[in-house]
Amino acid sequence: MIGTAAAVGAAGWLAGSGTAWAAPERSGGAEDLTERMVRAAALRWRRMPGDWKDGPFLANGLLGVQVYRGATPNSVKVMVSHGQVQDQRPQWRAPYGFSRLPIGHFDLTLAGEVTGVDWTLDLWDAELRGTVTTTRGSVRFSMLVHNTRTALLISTRPSAGERAAAWSFTWMPAASPRTKDKPADYTGNPDPRTGSARDTGYVEQPLIAGGGWTTAWRERRVGTGRLLAAHIVYRYPGDLSRTTELAVAEVARTLSADPDDLVREHRAWWHRFYRRSLLSVPDKRIQDFYWIQLYKAACATRAGGPSMSEWGPWYPETGGSWTAVWWNLNVQIATWLIQGSNHLELDSVTSTFKDFEKNLPLSVPPEYQDGQTYALAHPSDWMLRPGAKTVGIPGTATKTDNNGNLIWAMHNVWLSYRHTMDTRIVRDVLYPILVKAVNFYDHFLYEGADGKLHLPLTRSPEWADAEDCTYDLSLVRWGCATLLDCLRILRTDHPRAARWREILKRLVDYPRDATGVMIGSGKPLTESHRHFSHMLWLYPLHELDWDRPGDRDIMRTTFDHWTKDRALWAGYSYAAASSMASRMERPEEALDFLTYFTGGNVINNAWMTPNTMYVEGGNLGTESPLTATQSVLDMAVQSHGDVVRVFPSVSRRWPDASVASLRAQGAFLVDADRSDGRTRWVRVHSEAGAPLVLDHGIRGAVDVTDERGRRLRYRETAPGRIEIPLGRAETAVVAPRGTHPDPGPRDVPAVGDAKPWGLPD
Repeated sequence: MIGTAAAVGAAGWLAGSGTAWAAPERSGGAEDLTERMVRAAALRWRRMPGDWKDGPFLANGLLGVQVYRGATPNSVKVMVSHGQVQDQRPQWRAPYGFSRLPIGHFDLTLAGEVTGVDWTLDLWDAELRGTVTTTRGSVRFSMLVHNTRTALLISTRPSAGERAAAWSFTWMPAASPRTKDKPADYTGNPDPRTGSARDTGYVEQPLIAGGGWTTAWRERRVGTGRLLAAHIVYRYPGDLSRTTELAVAEVARTLSADPDDLVREHRAWWHRFYRRSLLSVPDKRIQDFYWIQLYKAACATRAGGPSMSEWGPWYPETGGSWTAVWWNLNVQIATWLIQGSNHLELDSVTSTFKDFEKNLPLSVPPEYQDGQTYALAHPSDWMLRPGAKTVGIPGTATKTDNNGNLIWAMHNVWLSYRHTMDTRIVRDVLYPILVKAVNFYDHFLYEGADGKLHLPLTRSPEWADAEDCTYDLSLVRWGCATLLDCLRILRTDHPRAARWREILKRLVDYPRDATGVMIGSGKPLTESHRHFSHMLWLYPLHELDWDRPGDRDIMRTTFDHWTKDRALWAGYSYAAASSMASRMERPEEALDFLTYFTGGNVINNAWMTPNTMYVEGGNLGTESPLTATQSVLDMAVQSHGDVVRVFPSVSRRWPDASVASLRAQGAFLVDADRSDGRTRWVRVHSEAGAPLVLDHGIRGAVDVTDERGRRLRYRETAPGRIEIPLGRAETAVVAPRGTHPDPGPRDVPAVGDAKPWGLPD
């Protein structure tokens, strides 16, 4: 049984009326710093947005809302969507059979035509507030998607000339908006039934497969104040009449609650969320972008909820081709930021595989469904069901670029383990799945005339067919090495351990030529390629490491060849290039790649929009801006290769930087401050007692103390790099010799001007 609820409702100038809630309160004390920074990152609108590409967005990991121009000059549209509302017809591939489905929109019809807007999306409170001005008056409003109740609340207060303003709901046909490769026998779902119960309107949408959803709403009016509450309840399987009863009851429950109590609970969650970490840089446009992406990520996904789809929880009224969950790159790169930013509460990747491992055999070709083999075809739905599709069979005409999806996803799970050192992640999720994911490839490895193990023809994602495809080889190599690490972590053994060691020893090297690592055997990169599939060994797998001088030439050569021709790049190409440049100590290039993308430049057929959404081929995507957030984190803290590096790639254009509680591999929390181009101090807190090798970046001799100023033992292993034997829950402070810093975060001085995101002018 799938069942969730969602709601629409209200704001804060008539607190106590039952139609609004109290205005925001400013916090006191040291915590004001985070609040000031997050509030300063608010998006603003002084022009009416046209659609999802420039409008405000709200969500709680399930219910998504976008606000923009209505169909007429005197209306405002509030588009509602839900991450679990989808079709249930597995006879077709997931983009149709398990397609996300449109729900509908609320429309505020006004007495006069809209002449202006003044809106603020306050990230700190996760609340949209403002005024719509018309030829007849104005309407003040406040809107939020309640975090724990999955409720959207909208409060309105019209002026005398706009007292006739009224809400209505328009349902949308429950059919996949995708048109590419549409099955000849595909039909949409039936039209819904509309009705009312106890002054509550509803739209009851059946699915051909059974079950469905109901949208229900009611408005309370007291004096000039109004509160609209609406809920979406989706159930499959389930009796639809019962679904409607639940939706109507949810509306009544929401309207019976004190709005102040509801909003206090909502704001408290978001305030705790933001206080988990901090990052400040001189480019305030980038700093604001960073906070907006944290907000967006928390809107889009939560641990235990649906994994990150291309739309997030929102519905694009136009450009909705990506109707499911894309596992060939998109989910993986969109969720990188959660570990480093210390937001594991958003780790839906690990929870998805824990909850729905049982569906992975569905992606395996029938002839290899032996109970010991897993794969993951894309796209799938949020429960890892691909519909009528499996991954292809290497070496045959059915081969696809899907073979590596599952192992790449397991790398994200590995990152969650490494950043927390929680062995339950290894025991319950990573290890059992990775064993069977590696088994898939092992069906096809063969011994060549050179005595090496080779792969037959596969496809490098989005570029070319090749034998010994570098993309697949890098994932096989990482998978086997990680399985051996899992045995060590879990203090166990496995009957196939000897085979994993053999694969690591005998697997063919990556094909190379003068341009660096190739796509595959006999397949050099000969034109622009947006996907960095042939470079996973460099990033994010870190098989080769810039710390090893012998690795540098091939890393440099391959990277420079890939970045030379950017004609066919996408937004995420720039984000990945920025992170790679940071790994290779090229901070100026790293910043250039980042700011080119965040600057809104059109990249082939893609660009980042004024509200930080992403357009590619006219379609909504979420992954590229979120991936660029990882690019910022890679400038501040890196922790691959068992070394925590502080400010490893900060441009000389950023003389100052401050971070607090950024999470590093080994379960370390890192605070640090940089001023006038120099690192002033570093503080590292160990949650797990893992070995700490710290590249602190402080010039000259250092003092290493605990938080009470007592000296700690350490050993210098290289200039600027030390080993500190920290136990669980212990903290080390590193500062230039003879200085006594007062470690604490700050909002560093701005360099240049930065206008707000949104449509501020």
